[in-house]
Amino acid sequence: MAVLQFQLEQTDSQSKARTGKITTDHGEILTPIFMPVGTVGSVKAVNQQQLKEEVKAQIILGNTYHLYLRPGIEVLEAAGGLHLFNGWHKPILTDSGGYQVFSLAANRKIKEEGVIFQSHIDGSKHMFSPENVMDIERSIGADIIMAFDECPPYPSEYIYAKKSMELTHRWLDRCVNRLAETPDKYGYSQNLFPIVQGSTFKDLRIASSQYIASKNAVGNAIGGLSVGEPEEMMYEFTELCCEHLPTDKPRYLMGVGNPWNILESIALGIDMFDCVMPTRNGRNGMLFTSKGIINIKNKKWAKDFSPIDIDLNCATSNYYSKAYLRHLFVANEILGLQIASIHNLSFYLWLVTEARTQIQAGNFSSWKAQMVQQLKTRL
Repeated sequence: MAVLQFQLEQTDSQSKARTGKITTDHGEILTPIFMPVGTVGSVKAVNQQQLKEEVKAQIILGNTYHLYLRPGIEVLEAAGGLHLFNGWHKPILTDSGGYQVFSLAANRKIKEEGVIFQSHIDGSKHMFSPENVMDIERSIGADIIMAFDECPPYPSEYIYAKKSMELTHRWLDRCVNRLAETPDKYGYSQNLFPIVQGSTFKDLRIASSQYIASKNAVGNAIGGLSVGEPEEMMYEFTELCCEHLPTDKPRYLMGVGNPWNILESIALGIDMFDCVMPTRNGRNGMLFTSKGIINIKNKKWAKDFSPIDIDLNCATSNYYSKAYLRHLFVANEILGLQIASIHNLSFYLWLVTEARTQIQAGNFSSWKAQMVQQLKTRL
């Protein structure tokens, strides 16, 4: 077993964009990277072979809250962990379930000990504490496990945001202690990433970033952004956090975002991203492409027999035409959801891979300026 390693390779001369390599016991991750979200152990409408061969995903996410409820820890432990259960043998990251629990505002109660919540499935009551969430994440078996935090809503009052941040820090200490007194499961290394909170208050964000950095974890995450605040504010606080997080550890911006959010955040020094947007929007007929945004349901695509996106190194995006994909959506065929999801995820992985190439070539800033405008274009 080897603890997660991060090798910083190159930094852009005109921004804080950088390339690196994360090494886990389940393989390497080249950064910057986008991580498809596999909430209940599956990325919606995309199978594991397609994730590996077409999307070219290097790491996927699992969700602690959902996997705890279904299929349950007993099943996952009997399978030997999520890697063996779902057949994904590359790295996996699990969030702590905190965001899902806190989104159940009417059905949960926050205390110092943890959070009591009701299942969205059957209404049964459960308790998440820093200690049992670490145990659950160990049992799921991710390579990277997120600390249990409280994610305050936007906007938040200063007093609430401060109390929430301080609670997150106390919970982090308990997460660290719990992991120190329990062994890795399944014979490979499981690595904790703390999470910066503090809402949209500069002093809180700085304090939280410094507190998290003091834990000397192998990687760090920025939470509580992309929750409704304006884009410029998100960038401002992302940059602020990056200034106070160590440069020799990977930085993960949680839940972000659309393609131009990702490029702008790479320029600020972020290495890792996740978001449900490519699959969720894809299932609704919104395609992200190298030339801009397509609403595939529009009649204008009915006789467009060109490939979805010839610029991507993705068989699905090259094989099917816009006209055919539109037909599938109009006819409510499930295949349409699958093709759109594979395409959008492939596009996201293409985008971060291309960003990596441009950083290495020294062209990132000029390329980004052009791409951001292009990606926002409605075709």
